[in-house]
Amino acid sequence: MTKEEIFETVQSIAADELDTDADKISMDTSIQNDLNADSLDVFEIMNELEDKFDIELDDDNAKAETISDVVDLVAKQLAAKDN
Repeated sequence: MTKEEIFETVQSIAADELDTDADKISMDTSIQNDLNADSLDVFEIMNELEDKFDIELDDDNAKAETISDVVDLVAKQLAAKDN
């Protein structure tokens, strides 16, 4: 799966969870500053991603500040799962 495909899924889930327009979410979007997400919102987004991709996102979630960080975390876990 490409990072673009992962981004589209992250974008869609974040837009649904945060009740915002997907068009407002880019790779550079700050989850807390631009989307006004709190820690519970981030937790829910990560939960959705774990279910969607059948992966486990560890405590590095707290370090995910931008959508790009989240995409990288998911990509890393998918790569580890494939090995």
